[in-house]
Amino acid sequence: MKKMLPWLITILLAITLIAVVAVILYNSLMNDEPKDAASKAASNAETVQAEKLDAEERVEVTSEIKDIKTNLADPEYIAVLGLAFQLDEKSTKEDFDKIKDIQIKPIIIRTLSDMKPEQINGSAGKDELCAKLLNLINPVLPEGKLVKIEVTDYIVTTL
Repeated sequence: MKKMLPWLITILLAITLIAVVAVILYNSLMNDEPKDAASKAASNAETVQAEKLDAEERVEVTSEIKDIKTNLADPEYIAVLGLAFQLDEKSTKEDFDKIKDIQIKPIIIRTLSDMKPEQINGSAGKDELCAKLLNLINPVLPEGKLVKIEVTDYIVTTL
């Protein structure tokens, strides 16, 4: 019996290790969550019901951050942006306005600081930026949801 004990322990450890690896692989392969920012934003947008808003309603649920200035990943370039954020409800906009300078603006600056000028140029670059911001800002909102982000002002120039 003493000679079989090490073999039994080895076999049990091997079976346990195989089971753990199988569970991890199953979870990683069967995960339906999209990996890139644009896909995440698209899946988030699917859960939000699109409503036609008239001008007054749109102004009530839209907040702006103007003159965001930061260096890009390439230290020779600086970006100056203005963004408009459409939220799902008026109460969400009020909460957003309370935290936009202390939580939202730093997220925007960090996101821009990781991007190169080539990544932001063109409509595809701006769409990618808006998708990233949508995915980063929604979790920090106390309640409600950020529905849409639009670039209102855009300048990228060398220093």
